[in-house]
Amino acid sequence: MKVAVQQEDLQLLARTLQEQILAEIPSGEVFQIKCAVNKDELMILTQHPVGITVDTQRIFAVLEEALQSLITNKEQWVQCFLRISGEKLPYAKCSLMMKQKEREEARDVIPPTSSLTYVPSTSEMYEEELFDLVADTPDLLTTQPKRPVTLILLGIALAGISVLGSGVYLLTRPCVMSECQEIQTAQKLKTDSRQLMRRVRSENQLVALQQRLEAASADLTKIPRWSPYNQQAEELKITLSGQSERINQVVKALQAASVAVQKTQTTANSLEELQARQHLWRQAIAPLEGLGPNNELYGLVQPRLIKYRVSLQTINEQLLAHEKWLKKLTDAKAVASVAIKREATAKSLDDWQKAHSTWRVVVNALNIIPQTSPAYQDAQNLLAEYKPQLARVRDRATIEQLAAKSYQQAINTANQAKVYEQQNQWQIAVTYWDQALQNAKQISQDSFYYSQSQSLIAPYSEALQQAQDKLQVTVSWQQTRTDLDKTCSSEIRICTFMINDTGIVVSLTPEYEQVINSTLSDTGPENPSSLISAANHWQVLQEALVVIGDNANVPLFIYDTQGQGMYTHIPGVGSGE
Repeated sequence: MKVAVQQEDLQLLARTLQEQILAEIPSGEVFQIKCAVNKDELMILTQHPVGITVDTQRIFAVLEEALQSLITNKEQWVQCFLRISGEKLPYAKCSLMMKQKEREEARDVIPPTSSLTYVPSTSEMYEEELFDLVADTPDLLTTQPKRPVTLILLGIALAGISVLGSGVYLLTRPCVMSECQEIQTAQKLKTDSRQLMRRVRSENQLVALQQRLEAASADLTKIPRWSPYNQQAEELKITLSGQSERINQVVKALQAASVAVQKTQTTANSLEELQARQHLWRQAIAPLEGLGPNNELYGLVQPRLIKYRVSLQTINEQLLAHEKWLKKLTDAKAVASVAIKREATAKSLDDWQKAHSTWRVVVNALNIIPQTSPAYQDAQNLLAEYKPQLARVRDRATIEQLAAKSYQQAINTANQAKVYEQQNQWQIAVTYWDQALQNAKQISQDSFYYSQSQSLIAPYSEALQQAQDKLQVTVSWQQTRTDLDKTCSSEIRICTFMINDTGIVVSLTPEYEQVINSTLSDTGPENPSSLISAANHWQVLQEALVVIGDNANVPLFIYDTQGQGMYTHIPGVGSGE
């Protein structure tokens, strides 16, 4: 009877291990488990068809894990083997020393300790007779169980296999032989959770409820697989875990919102910061938008969700504004590049004025970026670089403008001087030539007009000198006219005169000749003084006219009323009648 019971228990154990292999190992259906007892040692043989790739350590680890929850409080040696179906000898072995120790503070036990040794097998290591013990063991893949396999019976079977062992550990596990407090607690929490969620008014309360759900779910995991409450525990764990996960999503959303609120207390200094805040608000809003009025957390979430959406809208507006200012910043940089090129290639006043206008557009665009924009600091940095360039170009444009003005004034003034020369207004002509020359000389060497202005200086200087000479002649002739006018005027008009480039032409007047002739006709022995007087006057007139001619440095020609030459005087040469 003992042998029959033991054989049935071995089959029960083999089936349990078979199911564990099926659950844990891919393609586990190709493996076959057989169990036997040899000299108080439990033998477990795992075999598989030829050509199958086997993770040996994984197979032995699954078997060890399954045995750990079933070992009694005494030491138990277990020999595990792997072989190919149809072969007599295994190709791998695992020796386990399964041992459990009781906890001092409770009836629960700690997991058993084991000694694992994976040893490749050879034909010399094992005798064939040792494996004949499992030769007659039924094939579990084709044999149906004679009775339902329960975890309690499996525990009792393993206890029977361990000759001196007992089933105390199995029977004292939670929810095996007594009422299941964990089930009752979890069931009540499941029933009350919806009402509890409706009462939540803060994030802390929600976290506390989540922790209760997680704790209850964790307690359910202590219920062993052979407990009659195992199925119910699994169902409750799924329910409580689902509730905990839904709460966790809300908690994460509220936490994201809290972080977003903290960050909004300071000004964002970059586009990346604004985008990070936008992401936080979206993380906070997305999980909450799916909670409708029938959801238990709707009352907690809805007021917050409204505020979150407003905050997100504010961030979106800030992003739009920042993108606007960022675009202006980018555009300013692009225009600055154009200004730099224009400055480098400028060859005229018009070019410099265009470069100056372009720099002014750049600076004005950066100046209007407000301090509240994250682009403000970048704009200030660019202004520190661009303003000196604007000032330099403005100064150069001013130089070119002044140079152009001076050059044009020199040309215009010179043209006007020529007009006055044609009018023999030499005094005005001299003034204009001098002004034209000064305008040409004051043009800056940095200007493009400098070389053109230099070409004007020589001809303008020569024209000025000629005008000054002409003016000097004119002034001299003016004095000559004055002297002549005084000389030719008396009680009667003595003479007339004309001055030109050939000299001074003096013509005696008929009145003067008449006076002279009358004086000569009245002369006689009785009045010799009259003749002397007339001769003296003519002599004085001649001398006076000669002095005037010498002062003017021009020839003097005296004619009578008939146009006959009476006297000629050439300065430096002499006189002739």
